Amino acid sequence: MKKNRWLIAASAIAIHLSIGGAYAYSVYKNPIATELGWDASQITIAFTIMMGLAGFAAALFGSTVEKLGPRKAAMVAAVLFGLGQGGAGIAIAMDSVVLYWLTYGLLSGLGMGIGYIAPVSTLVKWFPNRRGLATGMAVLGFGSGALITAPVAANLMQAVGISNTYYILGISYFLLMIAGALYIAPPKPGDVEDMVATGKAKSQEIAQMSAREAVRTKQFWMLWSMHLINVTSGLMMISVASPMAQEIAGLSVAAAATMVGLMGLFNGGGRLLWAAGSDYIGRSNVFVIFFTIQLIAFITLPFTTNAILLQLFIFLVVSCYGGGFSNLPAFASDLFGTKQLGVIHGYLLTTWSLGGIFGPIIVSTIHEATNSYIPVFYLFSFLIAISLGISLLLRSDLNKLKKQRVKEEEKSKNKGKQGAAAHS
Repeated sequence: MKKNRWLIAASAIAIHLSIGGAYAYSVYKNPIATELGWDASQITIAFTIMMGLAGFAAALFGSTVEKLGPRKAAMVAAVLFGLGQGGAGIAIAMDSVVLYWLTYGLLSGLGMGIGYIAPVSTLVKWFPNRRGLATGMAVLGFGSGALITAPVAANLMQAVGISNTYYILGISYFLLMIAGALYIAPPKPGDVEDMVATGKAKSQEIAQMSAREAVRTKQFWMLWSMHLINVTSGLMMISVASPMAQEIAGLSVAAAATMVGLMGLFNGGGRLLWAAGSDYIGRSNVFVIFFTIQLIAFITLPFTTNAILLQLFIFLVVSCYGGGFSNLPAFASDLFGTKQLGVIHGYLLTTWSLGGIFGPIIVSTIHEATNSYIPVFYLFSFLIAISLGISLLLRSDLNKLKKQRVKEEEKSKNKGKQGAAAHS
């Protein structure tokens, strides 16, 4: 029986919603510290391990995910992530911070990395005419997971305690991910070809490359560098948004908290809207727009004391951060095809881990040394300007490659016509 591609998308969203719930970790910090007396830094280490592992796990197990297929890979992710979240409940019950790092940090991180890439390459294959929309839908689920988990976890902790909350959520994540895994599958021969034949799809691929071939191209490293700077800038902003807004524009604690909540909407919404828009204006143009917006924002922020304008700039930067994640696999498929997209996407996601380390460290180090966020904006203006230059070069390369491909296709058609004429 032919599968429905919109149900495939729903399955991918179910997987990403589950692993995205890990972003709600902050709701556990105060209850755990109050009940067990753990230091805030000890609790945060678990989240750092999880986020650091997620990006590297995506790269390390990308080829394994391709070999297993999306269904088996998503099931493995469900087991790892479910055990990580549920196991955190055991760690809390045993008052073991090391076990908490191993479960919530290590197991959840591995499950998150594998679960993140498992459905993406499959969705791209099901939506050849709307690759941006396809990846945007899945990654929107990842960005929105915390919006659902945070209030649910907070209420559960008050009702049944921290350990039971982790047990309930761990089982829930596992079941939701398994449900998604059972339906998701790559298209069979004829599924996508039917869309192409009826004019509903158009191939956007420049070439079909293996992961080994892709990493030998300058285009891969241009895309990798752009995404690293985009992620670093976004995570830097996310990590200090509240205190920065209070210091620069005088926002109250309550107003800053509201702003942080709205940032989640721009992060999630940016993932879908920027990706869907890229289907019409092109992935390379979207990245040029990203860095143009951010360059204007970072140059202007040192002189911005108006609270509304400052928040607008922050929201724009965060939307570009989210949009970068959803455009990344679609852009990679345009450049390198879908032959080993899961592996290539995994390699590109090492920027996720590195950005998670560099962004917060850079801003905290500079602020501690200067007691000001102003130098941070100057540094990131320079980095964003470099990315803007790279994005323009990559767009130029992409246009040349497209023209070259068109010429090769025309030559092939002409040869075919000449051969047919000679035969007749």
